[in-house]
Amino acid sequence: MRTILGVERIYEYAGLFRGKRIGLITNFTGIAPDWTRDTVEIFMEAGCQVTKIFTPEHGLYGADAGEKVEDSRHPRFQIPVLSLYGSRRMPSREDLEGLDLLVYDIQDVGLRYYTYIYTMCYTLGAAADAGLPYVILDRPDPLGGRVCGARIRPDIHSFVGDLELPMRYGLTIGELAGYYLKYTGRRAELTVVTMEHYSRDMLWPETGHLWNTPSPALPSFDSTVCYSGGCLFESLNISEGRGTGRPFQVYGAPFIDMDRIWRDVKEIFAEDGLEDGSVCFRRRSFVPSGSKYSGELCFGLEFQPLRADCDFLPAALALIRAVARRYPEKLEYRRMAGDIEGRHLTVLSGNEWAEQYVDGRLSMRELREKWEAQREEFEAYTAEVRLYR
Repeated sequence: MRTILGVERIYEYAGLFRGKRIGLITNFTGIAPDWTRDTVEIFMEAGCQVTKIFTPEHGLYGADAGEKVEDSRHPRFQIPVLSLYGSRRMPSREDLEGLDLLVYDIQDVGLRYYTYIYTMCYTLGAAADAGLPYVILDRPDPLGGRVCGARIRPDIHSFVGDLELPMRYGLTIGELAGYYLKYTGRRAELTVVTMEHYSRDMLWPETGHLWNTPSPALPSFDSTVCYSGGCLFESLNISEGRGTGRPFQVYGAPFIDMDRIWRDVKEIFAEDGLEDGSVCFRRRSFVPSGSKYSGELCFGLEFQPLRADCDFLPAALALIRAVARRYPEKLEYRRMAGDIEGRHLTVLSGNEWAEQYVDGRLSMRELREKWEAQREEFEAYTAEVRLYR
């Protein structure tokens, strides 16, 4: 039975929206299940008054990752579109003037470093400060309720990691809003329009929905599975496949010998007990059309999840470990910009454990034990904010 989305239930909650001047936080992922109408159209056709539109990273239509987006107007309805990924990260009091309500409808991916969730948190906080009610039209967490990876240290928080979230936090965006309020101690008038026919253990293929591409570099569910862990390559001088047809499924660089790295990763998989049948990989050469090594021939590996419940993080770390062993003089770690000290890998992974594994100071068994302790702690803390069982 297909999962019924929050946006499909707005007529049941008509009292929340009718006669209200709405600020709608959305983008190209705010769409009906049959792809016939986006959320703006759905509200307008329902007789609701959408007064302003706010957009996250990638804007209303799908700009590249990290690209600043300017304010504009909706081409059909001429509603002001205010970018929250340009000169501002959160709406100002002036931006919220004339509004009675904020409504959020954006498809999440369930990973800590995905910036949409911080747009939700920042706008929810702004609504609380302004005394505005806030409504979330809930959508599935594509990766289900499984919690994986380290919780991020509070002292290295940024727009790509905050709130002591695990890398894969296993919450829908509506549940995450409840976590944000509990974690920060803030009070807000929050309503979550929940989904029907949805349970915590469901993965995207079980929802009955077409894949709703959340950003240009995640064109498939498989790429999103591999993004869990594969994002760590953004901190290295290794291509994560941006600019190819297989982003976050192919990894490489011009200096890599793909035959040797293939053998190295097979050995690490055997050493670390990663041969569980959840992922396979092969040698792969590719030429990115953009991002790292644009136009250059790269050599490396291509990965394919074999199960929807695959946890790709250990496989990603195994490849980083293999490259670090084989090419210690060529592997480069990006440093964080701004006030955050340390390597970008530490910020994306949440703490120093990933680097300790790559350097051989932690075994995969020890790493998993640390992750497991934090998973239990996080799940106990979030039990009361979960909306689905």
